[in-house]
Amino acid sequence: MSTIFPPKDPWSCFVRNIPFPYFESTLWARSYRDTILGFAYIAHDGDNFILVFSHRLRKRNVETPYSVQLSLLEGHIPVLPSEGSNKEQQQRGEQELAAVTVERWYMAPGVRRIEIRQNGVVGTLFLPPGPGPFPAMVDLWGMGGGLIEYRSALFASRGFASLSLAYIGHKDIPGPLNTINVGDAYFQPRCVIGVNGPIGSINKLSDSDGKTESFEGDQKHWSYDEQGYVSFREVSTPNNIPPENKAKVENLCCPLLYIVGEDDLSCAAIENADEIEKKLKDAGRSHLFTRLSYLGAGHLIEPPYTPNARASMWTTRPKKLITLWGGHLAPHAAAQEDAWKRTLEFMERHLRG
Repeated sequence: MSTIFPPKDPWSCFVRNIPFPYFESTLWARSYRDTILGFAYIAHDGDNFILVFSHRLRKRNVETPYSVQLSLLEGHIPVLPSEGSNKEQQQRGEQELAAVTVERWYMAPGVRRIEIRQNGVVGTLFLPPGPGPFPAMVDLWGMGGGLIEYRSALFASRGFASLSLAYIGHKDIPGPLNTINVGDAYFQPRCVIGVNGPIGSINKLSDSDGKTESFEGDQKHWSYDEQGYVSFREVSTPNNIPPENKAKVENLCCPLLYIVGEDDLSCAAIENADEIEKKLKDAGRSHLFTRLSYLGAGHLIEPPYTPNARASMWTTRPKKLITLWGGHLAPHAAAQEDAWKRTLEFMERHLRG
């Protein structure tokens, strides 16, 4: 098995900008061994080629790698190969000049994965190799729900014990699927990292049991583009969030790193960052706030080198709904690289230092 660009850190590298002299060739890629996620193509950007996927990549089984076969083909292919295309179309310009298989692993050797289903807590704990003790963190994703593990697996591969915690949209969480089952009383953190997150919710954040009212989203704040894709951005605009539903960030007693994608079409990230910064400044705690802001980056600032999806399927029930995330290829990829590096530095300083 080989890679095109041997990374210094194989646990944080997938497919990034590939330096090639520009010539008229097309590169196909297909992902398998987990879920077939679609085909990709290369867009020319200055001196680089950029791998573009047609679907959002989300690794489900972190104990196996993504395995992507890359083929460099002479000429251009006018149509995607498919069962419906004829042999002449599939063979047109398909002389293979080079091929390589790229793997991305999410768990370093020795990382332990432990499923947690206890006292209403649903999650997966990842422990680094060795006896410990380890600096520890809780990894919470957004409102897409379920249990997402790949970021926690990467953190554990970097020496941090990481609990990926499900809090909405998981079958093992007590109560209805569309209610949030986590409260702020769970945590007394040494530091906090937020990625394009709002300061609160249109819905009530939590009651004394740590559960919200039914989370359906207020559709009067949804907006649609000319293709019918939905943006949830206005739902999270601070002016649309009731004051009683906002987090009391002015009471924060630990450092906060807030990461902003300036082309976020799913959350009003810039406006939320401004409000958080103002509240901390008014409380005399501005020294706790660090903002990383990335021009051209969208909502899905993930570990590098995850291909960005500017839009993807949100739900199919009761009808198909495609949501906008935002982000442009090159600046979003650069943002993911820099944000990941700065995130790890922040954690090293405040959790291990």
